Formats: sequence, structure tokens, C-alpha cells
Amino acid sequence: MIKTVVLDGYTVYPAGDSNWDRFNGFAEMTVYDRTAPGEVVDRCRDAEAVLTNKVVLDAATIAALPSLRYIGVLATGFNVVDIAAARARGIAVTNIPAYSTMSVAQQVLALLLAITNRVESYAAVNRDGRWARSADFTYRLGEWPELAGKQMGIVGFGNIGSAVARIAVAMGMSVGVVTSRQQSDLPAGCVKMELDTMLETADVVSLHCPLTPSTAGLIDAAALARMKPTAILINTSRGPVVDEQALAVALSSGQIAAAGLDVMSAEPPRADNPLFSCPNCYITPHVAWASTEARERLIAIAASNLSAFAAGAPVNVVN
Repeated sequence: MIKTVVLDGYTVYPAGDSNWDRFNGFAEMTVYDRTAPGEVVDRCRDAEAVLTNKVVLDAATIAALPSLRYIGVLATGFNVVDIAAARARGIAVTNIPAYSTMSVAQQVLALLLAITNRVESYAAVNRDGRWARSADFTYRLGEWPELAGKQMGIVGFGNIGSAVARIAVAMGMSVGVVTSRQQSDLPAGCVKMELDTMLETADVVSLHCPLTPSTAGLIDAAALARMKPTAILINTSRGPVVDEQALAVALSSGQIAAAGLDVMSAEPPRADNPLFSCPNCYITPHVAWASTEARERLIAIAASNLSAFAAGAPVNVVN
């Protein structure tokens, strides 16, 4: 049995919604809902395996855990772990690939339709009697566009970007893709574009790139200035890919029409983040990954990863 500590299990399984028994038979589990940075070493001092979603395991923390042999990241991105430090210690680090592809793609569509079709706005005013008081059989809160015939611009064409492209094509949209892939590798309906060209022509820009030094601040003031005044920006990738101050200015000035964000540069964000005061900015709290089905897949893969490591044949190793 591998002595295993879960540092932040609450976001995967809120209280009363637990399925950690998938680890029965090969892991002795201790699960914490949340762990503050100063608590990590004490809680993991004797652990052979540590599972983390967002709790950081830096070089100093790893060095203070002599029993540690395995780190399982409960997400696809693994920037919360000092990979070089783990490698130097011979500690395997694994992640959970492609568990939430369709859930995130669904959230992209949900954000987009929230902006274009304004279902929440109509529902809210109708609860207050707006339709019941109407002199006509219908009314409109404003103009709204039909997405068919519009262009979806996608930055990054991995599993999620590809899924979003399929949805866009099914809705009658053309798709411009910013990717390292060749045009011959893209599916029908998708055209490879340079970033600047895509920004200038797209009606919707959806971000699906990893956070790297080259993508941090990718959508800055200059990039936003290239977009159409009717354009919509959707970000379900990583918050720092977008310059939030520049986006707030662009939204407030009408430089672009709207934004839908599931990620922010700091999470939880500061209460005074200027995007919260933009009525044309639709923000969800990093939930795109967290459908019931996606969380079940995440835990199933996490258990499989640790089981494979225990058997001496590790999988999904990122270091």
C-alpha cells in the first residue's frame, strides 16, 4: 500500500460527493479538502505519493519530503510542480490528459450563447413580469447575431481546440486556426491562419493554448486593437494568456463587443478586478473542467496512474 496524501480534494469532490475508494487496494489515502502552503510539508512528511490540483510543490517543498516517490497532478496542466526538482530526485510526476475535452468545449459554447442569445437576461426580466406586461407577443433586449456564416478563430488546436472547431463547423461557422500544424493536418472547414490575420477577421476568438512564456499576455492591447468592434473573446485556457487590464479597457470603450472568461490571471481573483465591472464580460469561476462526468474520468485516470506506478509501469509521466 502506497501512503498517499491528497492536498486539495474539495474542488474535485466537494463534501458528500466523494469517490476516493477507486484507490482502495493499492493506496492508503489521507484526503484534505484544502492545504495552505505552510501546511504542505507537515501533512506530507511521511507520504510516498502526493496528489495535488492547485497546491504548489516547489523545489524547497520537494526537498523537505524524503519519502516522496510520486506526484500526481489532478489536472492536465502541471505547472504547480517543479518538474526539474522532481526529476533530480527521481520522483515520477503524472498528469490527467484529455479528461475534460468535451466539458470545456461545452462551456465555450455556453459562454458564447450567453453573450449572443442573452437567455439569462431574458429570464431575469421575465421573472419580474416584463413579458407579462408587454403590449406585443414579443420584445427584444437588443440585437443578436446568428452564428451561422460567422468566423470562429481558434488559438491552439489540441483536443479542446479541435472539439470547439467541430462544434463551430456544425453550427455553420467557418474556422480560422492559429496552430503549429500544417494545413493538410487540419479537418475540413478549418483554415490555418497567422494570429494577426485571424484577429482581424474573426467574429469569435476562442483561446485554447497552454500558458508558456510565449503565450503569456498574448492577447494584449495591440491584439485587442486588431479585433472587430463586434468581436467576442472567449478564454477557457489560462488567465494570464489575456492582459486583463487591456481587456477591461477594450470592453469599456467598445473596442470589442464582449468577452466570456472561465479563467483569470489570479484565482480566486481580486474583488477589484476591473473586469467584474464590465457588463459585457461574462465570467464563470474556472468550472469548465468540472462536469460530473469529467470529474469521474479525472479520478479514474488518477487512480489508474497511481496503480500503474505501484505496479512498476508508470503512465502519463510528464517528467
